[in-house]
Order: sequence, then C-alpha cells, then structure tokens
Amino acid sequence: MKIYIKTYGCQMNENDTEIMAGILAQKGHQIVDDLDQADVVILNTCVVRQKSQDKYHSALGQLLKMKKEGKIKLVGISGCGANLEAEQLIKDGADFVLGSRSILAVAEVLERAASGEKVIYLEDTICSDMSSLPRSRSSTHHAWVTIIHGCNRFCTYCIVPYTRGREKSRPMEDVLAEVKKLAESGVKEITFLGQNVDAYGKDLKDGTSLAKLINKASEIEGIERIWFLTSYPTDITDELIETVAKNPKAAKSFHIPIQSGSNRILRLMNRRYTREQFAELVEKIRKIVPQASISSDVIVGFPTETEEDHQQTVEIVKTLQFERLNLAIYSPRPGTVASKYFKDDVPREVKVRRLNELLELQKEINKKLNERYLNQVVELFVEGKTKDGLYYGRDIRNKIILFKASALQIGQRVLVKITRITAGPLYGELVTS
Repeated sequence: MKIYIKTYGCQMNENDTEIMAGILAQKGHQIVDDLDQADVVILNTCVVRQKSQDKYHSALGQLLKMKKEGKIKLVGISGCGANLEAEQLIKDGADFVLGSRSILAVAEVLERAASGEKVIYLEDTICSDMSSLPRSRSSTHHAWVTIIHGCNRFCTYCIVPYTRGREKSRPMEDVLAEVKKLAESGVKEITFLGQNVDAYGKDLKDGTSLAKLINKASEIEGIERIWFLTSYPTDITDELIETVAKNPKAAKSFHIPIQSGSNRILRLMNRRYTREQFAELVEKIRKIVPQASISSDVIVGFPTETEEDHQQTVEIVKTLQFERLNLAIYSPRPGTVASKYFKDDVPREVKVRRLNELLELQKEINKKLNERYLNQVVELFVEGKTKDGLYYGRDIRNKIILFKASALQIGQRVLVKITRITAGPLYGELVTS
C-alpha cells in the first residue's frame, strides 16, 4: 500500500515517523510524499498545545471525508494524541490508533486494520536494540537519535508524562551502534533527543550519562557535530557543561526552558528551581563555555499570572539575553494538574498582549546579539537550499546562516563571512568550500 505520514510536534515525533516509515517500507509498503497518491494516511500527533491538537482533529475530519469519497482506504493516528484519546479517535472514525511508544508494531497494526479490524494498540514496544531498526531518514547529513523516552518531571501544565510515560533510557551500546551506522551512511551531524535529554542514563544506574555518550559518539569516525535537546535545568550537570566546553564536536548550544520568570508561577508549574537558580546555571554555562548559545521557552498566561509575574519574566529575559526564545500561550491540557485544579483565568487578550511584548523584546535582543557576527567568518554544514536559491546551514552555536553559492553538496563543510544582520537569520558570502 502507498502510505502518507503527516508529522506534528517535536523532533521526537519526526524521529518516530522515520522509524515507522522504515518499518513499513521494509514490509513492502511505499512511503509517498503526496497525499493524493496515498491509500493510507497516518497522522503522527502532538497534544502539548491545544492548537496542535486542533490541527490534527481538523486533518482527521478532512481525511475521513476523503475516505468516504473513496480517495483513501485507511486513516491511522499515532503519537501523543493516540495515548491521550484513543477511544474517542476510533469513535470519530479512525481505523487504527498507535501509541507513541508502540511504533514498532506499526506494520502489524496496519495489517489488522486492512483486514477490517478497528485497532487500538498502546503497548510499550520500545526495546533495547533500537539501532537495528530500519529507518527512512529525511536528511542525508543529519539524523535525530532518540536516547531516552518519557519524562518523570510532571510539570503541572504538561501532558507529556501521561502520553509518553516514564523515563526509559536506551543502553549506550545500542545508541552508539546506531550512530556508527549513521556515520557509515554519510551522516555528519546527530542530535540526541529526549523529553528530558539530560536525564539520560539515570534509570540505568550504571554510570551512563549524556556527557559520556557525547564523548563516546564523538570518537566515531565521520561524526563531526553533536547536538542535544531538550534540557531540564536541574538535570544539567557540571560534567555535561565541561564536556560541551572541551569536546570540539559538541555543539556550543543549550536549549533550557525557563517557562516563567516568577518564582510564584514556577512553584505552581512544579518547576523545581527558582529564577535565581536558573540565572546561576546560565552564568555557570557562559563562564565555562564562553561561546555558548542559550535558548529557552516561556509560557505566557499561566493561571493566576499577574502583571507583576509577567514583568518578572520580562526582566529575566532582558537580563539573560537568550539567543532564541520560544513563546507559547498557556492552554489547559485535559488530565494535567493545572487543568484539574487551576482556573484558566488570564483573559485571552491579556495573554496575547504579554506574548507580543516578549516577542518584540526578543527581536531586539536577537538583533543586538547577531551584530556580534558581522564580518566574522563561521564554519557550517550545508543543510539545504531555499526557494530563492540561497543555501543555508547553521554554525556550531545553532545560528542559521543564508548565502549564495553554486553547486554545493548537502552536508558539505563551508566557511561563510557574515555580511548582513537581521533579527532572525544571518546572511553571508561563501569564503571557501
């Protein structure tokens, strides 16, 4: 059968899609990039925000209409939405539902659905030998590598621990075997993934850690750069910071969500640090890794957030000067503590105003920080080409750079001189390739 997979949400969902596509292709199915060519459509879903959930529900409705018209045969749901509302999705018309930790069973579930069975499969199929799985990678030079599944933090606003389950680390040997295969296939950059990537190895209780994994992976011939996402502040160790500082292949980039600058709101969120502790961590990283790029996340309009709370967030954003700031308006997620016990009492228009204030502030910060790049020569790997014919890539600090060149290869290492600054990407001229 011809199968089209639509992916929503985070990089872990992208990685899961690559695994499902690889398994299905190995079983003789054809993965297609065009919905109009598909017999089967799988929506790999995200529920971290109400907007994400609304998107896939809207897509499901459109797909069921196409199925009724005979344009497609089966519609399946995978990912976090499957875990959250499996029964409802089947009632709505989905033919099969596959949990976020059940993706290894995708071919079996599809076969059952094709025989006419309505299937809900939520069992944990994550194994200790993930490196042997077939995958359909979206990039030839970069690969996502999930090293830990789940999260134990239970922030009051977050549905992830309920949909992805508790933390479960892959054995280091298995991860390294996957990285070695990737290097042999020509991959030069890898990103280690986890809902809480810094917790990697804690559950194994054998001394395994993210820092040790980075050092081991960097020894594999062909691997040139190593990234990791996403970090929880109190799980970032001195060992990890020192590793990023000393290992030339470790990207000098930390993504550390702060979520709020108000200690009162942080307590309500069950974030296990204060604004002062977060600032101390950022200061420590910048002292040990002077060239480090630090980005963050903020949730605007959490229940009971006052103007004073918001201004405390504004203040810490001004003080810490993040290279990038992902902003989201709070939306209640059914099943979370915040949804159950806290009233969503910040008016929508207030949330939007606060969001826009932070957006404008971050634009100013971005432009100021980007000015440091002017006339500098940076090294990057070519990631692709825009519709306007510009090549692009990112440096070791995760800064996106666009430039003109002719006939470059994806994954090629180049040097680019920065000639123009914006609040977003940088623009430059090719120095050498």
